[in-house]
Amino acid sequence: MNYRYILWDNDGVLVDTERYYLQASREALARVDIELSNQQFALISMVEGRSIFDIAAASGLSGQSIADLKEWRYRRYAELLEQEEITLDGAAEVLNNLSGRVGMAVVTSSLKYHFEIIHHRTGFLTYFDFCLTREDYASSKPSAEPYLLALKRCGHAAKDVLVIEDSPRGLKAAKAAGLACWVIPGDHTSVQDFAEADRVLFGIRDIMQLIL
Repeated sequence: MNYRYILWDNDGVLVDTERYYLQASREALARVDIELSNQQFALISMVEGRSIFDIAAASGLSGQSIADLKEWRYRRYAELLEQEEITLDGAAEVLNNLSGRVGMAVVTSSLKYHFEIIHHRTGFLTYFDFCLTREDYASSKPSAEPYLLALKRCGHAAKDVLVIEDSPRGLKAAKAAGLACWVIPGDHTSVQDFAEADRVLFGIRDIMQLIL
C-alpha cells in the first residue's frame, strides 16, 4: 500500500470507550425513566450520528431538562474514563510500528475534555501530528467536514491518505471527503453495512500486515 498518512478515528478503534459512553448515556436517560437499548444506541449514535437525547426530546422532556441530563452524562462519562481500562489490544503495538513510517493524526467526535482524559492514560498522543476533537468543526460525522479539515491540515493529496474507522457514520464521512477507508467493526457495529469500505478488517493488527 502506498498511503503516506493515516487519519485514525479514536473511540472503538484505538480505545475501548464506547461501552462507557453507552453506560453513561443509559444511566442519564434512566434518571427520567427512559430505557436505552443497545440497538437504539447503535442506530442513533453509530449509524446516524445523532444525539441519544433525541429520545428524551421525543418524549416531551423540556430543553432545560435535556441540558441538565447532558451535563450529568458529561461528568459521569469522565468518571468512567478515569476508572476503567480503555486501551484496545494491539493499538499501542500498531502505532509504535507505524510511527516514523507514515504520518498520523486523530479525527474524533469526542469532546476535547474527554479526549484528554483518555490519552493522558494511553500515552498515544506522541504518535500524532495533530488531533481534531468535536470543538474543531461545526458538523460532526457523517458530515465530511472533519475529514476535509484533517486532509487540509495534513498537507497530503486525498489519494495518499487512509482513514481507519469502526462505524457507518465514520465511513460515510471519510468517503464523502473522497478518502479511502478501512473499517474495524466493533461490538456495536459488527452487524452494520460496510459495503462502501475499501477493506473490512478483523482487528487493528491487520493494518501492519497490509501497510508495512
